[in-house]
Amino acid sequence: MALEGLAGARVTAGRSQPLGATLDADGVNFSVFSEHANRVELLLFDKHDDLAPSRIINLEPDEHRSYHFWHCHVSGLKVGQTYAYRMDGPRHTKESGTRFNHRKVLLDPYARANVNTLWDRVRAVGPEDNCAYSMRSMVVDLDSYDWEGDEPLRRPLSETVIYEMHVGGLTSSPTSGVRHPGTFTGVVEKIPYLKELGVTAVELLPVFDFDERQVLRTGPNGAPLHNYWGYDPFGFFAPHTSYCSDPCECTHITEFRDMVKALHKAGIEVILDVVFNHTSEGNEHGPTISFRGQANEVYYHLWPQDRRHYMDFTGCGNAINANHPAVAKFIIECLEYWVTEHHVDGFRFDLASELSRGAEGYEMETPPVLWGIELSGILSDTKIIAEPWDGGGLYQVGRFPGKRWAQWNGPFRDDVRRFVRGDAGMVGTVATRVGGSRDLFAKAGELPTNSINFITCHDGFTLNDLVSYNGKHNHANGESNADGSDENFSWNCGVEGPTDAWDVDQLRVRQIKNHAAILLLSRGVPMILAGDEFRNSQLGNNNAYCQGNEIAWLDWQQAEKEVDVQRFFREMIAFRKRHGALRAPRFFSGRRNERDLPDVTWHGTRLEQPGWEDTDARVLSFTLAGFDGEPDLHVIFNMYHLGLDFELPHLPGHYWARSVDTARTSPNDILPPGAEAPVEGHLFHAHGRSVVVLTALPDDGVTR
Repeated sequence: MALEGLAGARVTAGRSQPLGATLDADGVNFSVFSEHANRVELLLFDKHDDLAPSRIINLEPDEHRSYHFWHCHVSGLKVGQTYAYRMDGPRHTKESGTRFNHRKVLLDPYARANVNTLWDRVRAVGPEDNCAYSMRSMVVDLDSYDWEGDEPLRRPLSETVIYEMHVGGLTSSPTSGVRHPGTFTGVVEKIPYLKELGVTAVELLPVFDFDERQVLRTGPNGAPLHNYWGYDPFGFFAPHTSYCSDPCECTHITEFRDMVKALHKAGIEVILDVVFNHTSEGNEHGPTISFRGQANEVYYHLWPQDRRHYMDFTGCGNAINANHPAVAKFIIECLEYWVTEHHVDGFRFDLASELSRGAEGYEMETPPVLWGIELSGILSDTKIIAEPWDGGGLYQVGRFPGKRWAQWNGPFRDDVRRFVRGDAGMVGTVATRVGGSRDLFAKAGELPTNSINFITCHDGFTLNDLVSYNGKHNHANGESNADGSDENFSWNCGVEGPTDAWDVDQLRVRQIKNHAAILLLSRGVPMILAGDEFRNSQLGNNNAYCQGNEIAWLDWQQAEKEVDVQRFFREMIAFRKRHGALRAPRFFSGRRNERDLPDVTWHGTRLEQPGWEDTDARVLSFTLAGFDGEPDLHVIFNMYHLGLDFELPHLPGHYWARSVDTARTSPNDILPPGAEAPVEGHLFHAHGRSVVVLTALPDDGVTR
C-alpha cells in the first residue's frame, strides 16, 4: 500500500503513551519500550514488500525519549502504513543480558497487525542484516468499525459449554465446504452448525500472530513440518496473518471483528487461548524478531550466572519474565485491548503457572501479573482460565493464585478416563469429580465453576482415538514416536486403530457416549474438543502440533456419517441446559427440596451403599434433587463389563422414566422431554459399560 505524502511528512516528539502505533487525524504516533537502547530508528516502507525502507527516522534521545520509552509523531501517515524498528545498545550479554543488534529489523510488540510476505526465519538468526527478509508491522484504524451495538455476552460460567477448536483446522479441509477455508471468515460460515450443537462458547487455539512458516523438522515422507497449533507467538496484539483472507490489504482487524460479532449474534462467546509464557524467539540460537532486540534482559528469564542463556520453564527455549513491571504492563494492556477493541469474552492461559514465577524463576506467593489480571476493572466480567501447570514442574491445580481463575482440571480428565475404561476402585474419586472437585477447590474458597472439566483437548487423543488406541502413534511427527504423552488412560476396545468389526465399533460408540454423558452430567464447566461429537480422528496421533494437514484438520464427511453420535452430543448439551442440578455453581451441601430430597444421595447397585471403600467397584449411582420446579434425576454409571440391576429410590407421587441410556442405539439413547420411557418396578437393569439417566415424572395414577 503506497505511502501518501511521505516527502512532506513532519516528525515531532510525539508522546510516550499509548505504546504502539496510534492513528490520529494528523498522522501516527509511534512509541516503543527499551530501557537500555542508545539508538532507535523507525523504518517506514512505501509497500509492505519493499526490500528497503523509503524513510528512516532517527529518534534523538533528547527529543524522542521519555524514561524507558522512545516515541515520535509522523504527520500524513495513513492506515496500512508498514513500519519496523532498528535498535542499538550495549552488548554485554553475559553480564547484562542485552542483545542489541542494529542490523536486525524489529517488529513493534504492540503492533495491531503484521505482514510476513518477505519473512525468512533463518535470516533473523545471526549477526547479518535481514531487512530484505523481515516482517513488518502495519498501522490500522480501530475506530471506524461498525459494531452494530455488539458487546461481550457476559454469560455466567455455570451456564457455559466450551467448544475448543483451531481456527484453521475447523475449515481447512475441502470437506468443510466453506468459501474461505482456514480463516476467521471460515469460522463464520460454520456458526449455524455450532449454534445447532448448542455450545455457548468457542475457545480458539492461539490467534495471536505466530510463525507458521517455521520448519520444525522433516516428516518421514520428506515433507517439512511446520508450527500448526500456534503456541509460539510473536505478535500479541495482532490477529494471525494467515487466518485473514487478504492480510496485505490490512483486513486483520475487520475479519476478526466480523467473526466475533457474528458469533455473538448467535449467542456464542469467544475465548482466546493465549500464550504469555514464551515467545517465538526461542533460546540463544533463535531468531531476533522483536523482544530480544529491544529489551531481552527485561522480557525473558535469564540465568543469573551467565545471562547469555535462557531459563526454560516451557519446553520452548525461553520463558517470559511476566512479573517484571514493564512485561506485566504489556500483558495486562494486551488483554484489555482484546476485550475493549475486539469484544473478546475470555482467555485461556497456556502454561499459566509460568506467569507466577519471579525474576529468578521461583514461584511467587502473590505474582503481580496474575493479580493484576484478576483485579483489572476492564477484565472484571471477562472469563479467565488457567492451564495451572508449566513445563518446569510447577503444578497448581486447586491452588492457582487468585480466586476468580477457572482452571483446567487435569485430575477430572484422568480420573474419568480411568473409570470409563474399567479401572476398579475409582468410584469415590469419580463422585468427587462429578460434584465439582471439592477436594481441589473448596479448601481455597473456590467453587465448582473454578473447574474446567474436560476429557479431551487439542493436546492428546481425540475422543474417538481415546477409545480406539492403547498407545500413541506419532510417527508422522518425525520424532520416532518419542513425543506426546505416554500416559493416556485409553482403551482400544480390543483392536488397535480402525476396524471393520461391528461389535468393536459399537462398543467404541458407547464409550464415546459414556465420556460425553459423564462430562455433561458433572458440576463445573464442560469443555468439548471440536470434532469429538462426530468421531473425528487423528489416526492415533496425540500430539498433532506440527500437522497442518488432514491429520489435524476436521473431516466434515465424518459429521455426515456420524449423525447419531452428533445427535447424542447435541441432545446431551440440551439436557444439561434443562436441569439446573447439573450446572449449579455451588458444591453439594445437603440442601433439601420441597419433596425433602437432599441435593445429592450417593448409591451403588443398592441404595445408599456407594461402596467408597470397595477396591473392586466399577459402578456408581446417585440421585439429584430438582429445585425451582425442575424434576429429580437418578444417574447410573455402570463401568463393569456385565449388566447389573440397580435399586431405584421411591419418590411418592412420582415414577422414574428413562431419559438417557448409552447402551441403546439412536434415537433411543437419549429421549426428548415428553418422550421419556417409563421404568417398571424398583430395579433398573443397566447394561455393561453404560450411563443411564432417569427422570422423576409426576404419577398420573396409572399403576406401573
